[in-house]
Amino acid sequence: MTLTNRSPTRPRGEAAKQRLLDSVIEHFVADGLADQSLRSIAEAVGTSHRMLLYHFGSKDGLLLEVVREVEARTEALFEAIGEASGDRVDEIIRRTWTYVANPAVAGFERLFFALYSRALQGDEAVLPLLTDDVEHWLRANTALPAMAAVPVDVARAHARLGLAVTRGLLLDLLATGDRAGVDAALEVFARGYANTAGANTTGAGTTWAPENPVA
Repeated sequence: MTLTNRSPTRPRGEAAKQRLLDSVIEHFVADGLADQSLRSIAEAVGTSHRMLLYHFGSKDGLLLEVVREVEARTEALFEAIGEASGDRVDEIIRRTWTYVANPAVAGFERLFFALYSRALQGDEAVLPLLTDDVEHWLRANTALPAMAAVPVDVARAHARLGLAVTRGLLLDLLATGDRAGVDAALEVFARGYANTAGANTTGAGTTWAPENPVA
């Protein structure tokens, strides 16, 4: 499954900005997120330094929009996973992990955590990253079909736990590279939900992996 862009119709200015953002993400997917100047990024995507400044304000502004866009695409795919998994909460956990732990998005995960750390330190350039970050993921989780019969406060508590576990294991994976160990820990967490909302106890499910996590 390939994750596509979110909004096919936009006002002209917003559409131009989105096209640039899509091009930058494609560039980063192909060539990595090594420290690049705004001018080199502009050259790589066939635009000008001034045009990137016009739409994004600064390099930090561009990187912030990249992170937000990848997060939005992840959320859209998360919704699709929820629809495909039905009441299998354990499968939602496994399939989401398969997506976010894909090596193809490791650079974007590093960028997210780097900017998030700066925001937590009060860096105003990236502080908007904290705005509603947790809340929108709690809303996405509680909106899943599998949560329909679960009291909202309970669903939000479990959603917060799931977000914390996923992000914690991603940090572990990025720091250690121990994919087998981190996958094993994720499986322990998923099995804890194997009987939730009608899920079976085997944890068995179909293999599900998107072709390109950010395309």
